[in-house]
Amino acid sequence: MAIDYRVNAPVSAGQFIDLLQRSTLAERRPVDDRACIEGMLANASLTISAWDGDLLVGIARSVTDFHYACYLSDLAVDASVQKSGIGKRLQAVTQQQLGPQCKLILLAAPSANAYYEPLGYQNNERCWVLDRDVPINESH
Repeated sequence: MAIDYRVNAPVSAGQFIDLLQRSTLAERRPVDDRACIEGMLANASLTISAWDGDLLVGIARSVTDFHYACYLSDLAVDASVQKSGIGKRLQAVTQQQLGPQCKLILLAAPSANAYYEPLGYQNNERCWVLDRDVPINESH
């Protein structure tokens, strides 16, 4: 299997949704909201995609300033080719696009938490998440 890695190559909403469904991410992504998926793709700063011919088999979708912080918001690999190094390569190519001081930051899916430490990531317990339907408490 010869995988072609592409930087910022076009990925359609349909291809992305299909990949999310073939990976473990569909349960935590809005795959039933096509407008949201289209916005996720259109507004990503950096997208690295992995292709087996015309089939999207992996993606690393990030939001970044390229100098200080890169939030790797999606790392998805087709379940049929997981553990073949595609996810690691997607992260390595992502990192290669970033400046020398730019940190790679992500939130791990519970089932993937143990995957990242052997790659060199450090766990950080200071992450905070505010759901969209929870307003900022300005009176505090």
